[in-house]
Amino acid sequence: MINVGIVGIGFMGWMHYLAYQRVSGIRVTAIVSRDEAKRAGDWTSIKGNFGPPGRQVDLSEIKVYETLEEMLADSDVDVVDLCLPPQLHLPAIEKCFAASKHVFCEKPLALSTEQCDTAMKASQEAGCRLLVGHVLPWFPEFRFAVDIIESGKFGRLTGGVFKRIVSDPSWLKDYWDRQKVGGPLFDLHVHDAHLIRMLFGMPTRCFSSGRQRDDVAEFTHSIFQFADSQVTVSATSGAIDQQARPFCHAYEIYLERATLQFELAAYSDGVEKIEAKLLKSGDGDEAQIIERLVIDDVDAVDAFESEVKEVRDSILNGTASSVLDGALARDAIAICEAQEASIKSNSLVTIR
Repeated sequence: MINVGIVGIGFMGWMHYLAYQRVSGIRVTAIVSRDEAKRAGDWTSIKGNFGPPGRQVDLSEIKVYETLEEMLADSDVDVVDLCLPPQLHLPAIEKCFAASKHVFCEKPLALSTEQCDTAMKASQEAGCRLLVGHVLPWFPEFRFAVDIIESGKFGRLTGGVFKRIVSDPSWLKDYWDRQKVGGPLFDLHVHDAHLIRMLFGMPTRCFSSGRQRDDVAEFTHSIFQFADSQVTVSATSGAIDQQARPFCHAYEIYLERATLQFELAAYSDGVEKIEAKLLKSGDGDEAQIIERLVIDDVDAVDAFESEVKEVRDSILNGTASSVLDGALARDAIAICEAQEASIKSNSLVTIR
């Protein structure tokens, strides 16, 4: 049995907690929160943009700590699940590895490639796993695409177009602080940066054009280049001052013999979506839709359940995760940094 301590009981800590309840072989045995009410089990203040709201939680069999340092002294904790603000990730990670604990850190891993490299080095020196919570590939519309791509049935990837846009999240503290949250590139687009890295490999260069808010990229269009010049990928992401359209995300992914497509747009009065489809040419180039994924009444915790299973298996087997590995999360930040640099310099930038 793997024992987990969750640090930070906000929306993501709550989603992780719910996921652990569904997975065998791994369990929550400790939590850390500075909030006295949450340490008493009152999680009713937790709310998010999807998933169930917080509720009263029975902590009678869970150890409760006020600080990370107190929990790290607990020899029963094997894995620390970090659900802290991004600027706190690196110092917490270093403390966990110094205490010989595995780390499952919510995305983004950090806010710079330098910080990510420091975290990776600490993981290697401690001989402990560093896993990062990029959950997107387990949401059904993205799992649909990943599974078809990995099957190889329709040939190699030739490109893709990705979109992820939100209304201005003015209610989120420090969202526009580059050193604390990082704005849309590092909080929002990092999902697609990770997916692009996972599916296509590491881009070599990018050109990004965007609007800035002080020193933070507010809205961005990016084109990525790869070692294979026949692969073409682009992404659009950012925040818009249109509260009636709070969120949208979409993809078109191109394979040699098929196209994958999905789009969802949330509005103040409802949600519109193009269900995930697999399209290909038939005889005589007649277009065919050969597979559809109808997504209705999705349980938001399901994707996090799959993510927790991956954490469990990676730690039990001592193997890197093809989705959650720290190296992939580091590369996603390197992509975002290059986009940021390209916007500021108005030039093509090498991704390192």
